[in-house]
Amino acid sequence: MTRQNEQTAPGIGRLEHACQTGRHSHAERGLDLYETPESAVEALLHAEALPLTVWEPACGRGAIVRMLRARGHTVVTSDITDYGFPLDLVADFLTTVLPPKGCGAIVANPPYQIATEFTRHALDLAPCVYLLLRLASLESIPRTEILERRDLARVHVFRRRLHMMHRDGRIGPRASSAIPFAWFCWNRDHRGPTVVDRIGGVAS
Repeated sequence: MTRQNEQTAPGIGRLEHACQTGRHSHAERGLDLYETPESAVEALLHAEALPLTVWEPACGRGAIVRMLRARGHTVVTSDITDYGFPLDLVADFLTTVLPPKGCGAIVANPPYQIATEFTRHALDLAPCVYLLLRLASLESIPRTEILERRDLARVHVFRRRLHMMHRDGRIGPRASSAIPFAWFCWNRDHRGPTVVDRIGGVAS
């Protein structure tokens, strides 16, 4: 999901990531809601010990939230618009000044159009940040700060490609994605080099 430039609701917002985003215009993608496969969340839970209380500021229809709550996590939910899943706050993440009280981490699949900006803001608000991003996010000079100077602890690359995360409202069979993804995990207490490893993530 991604926020549209003309929307300026106060508060919270969305994350990155959309499969085959280059094939759709910004107008077609709208808010960039691409629901996260259960297998992706399951893989993260196997790889990381998440804090008990987390914040999902790109909640969408609750794909990540349902999985985390089923594992006993308390999840604060927000998004820039209401997709029908119960939210604690409808607001633009990029204009949020303070995280929810007691929030130990941000976990999200940010909107592709604002992924870098979303990541930078998440790192300002939470001590731990777990984002599902394209593996290509490791590239580019503009991302140097968030990749090399903001305590990126681990990058969990999926052994198998996730199923394509089709745009919200799309009807049709799911196909395998041509784009590799990974969980990027930042932790302010991390010291030393970033660890890159491979995790499960069988398409679901």
